[in-house]
Amino acid sequence: MTENAIAKIVVDVAFHIHSELGPGLLESVYQKVMAHELRKRGLQVEEEVSLPVIWDDVKMEVGFRIDLFVNRSLIVELKSIEKVAAVHKKTLLTYLRLADCRLGLLMNFGEELMKTGISRVVNGLKDV
Repeated sequence: MTENAIAKIVVDVAFHIHSELGPGLLESVYQKVMAHELRKRGLQVEEEVSLPVIWDDVKMEVGFRIDLFVNRSLIVELKSIEKVAAVHKKTLLTYLRLADCRLGLLMNFGEELMKTGISRVVNGLKDV
């Protein structure tokens, strides 16, 4: 399954969850529900995946955590805040580079409308 196909499922799930639960709950609630719903759809989902930095051939655990790593190819970063800042997208792009992934979704469940809370961040992904 391509990154884009996985992302479509993730976006559909996010819309469903946001319409049922509404905005403004804790990020951890959305994370657990998203993981559950994605697994129900047959996707492999890892939560809070450690993301090390390698410097001078030394692997350093520095506290980076991927909220949801879907099928080991899509990074999903979740927020439940009033507005996403530019730094959140930059952080996701850095995560994509460190994990050698091509696509990430930044999803803010704090937005009134889910469609305004989704940002697609790419790292060399070719649209197919």
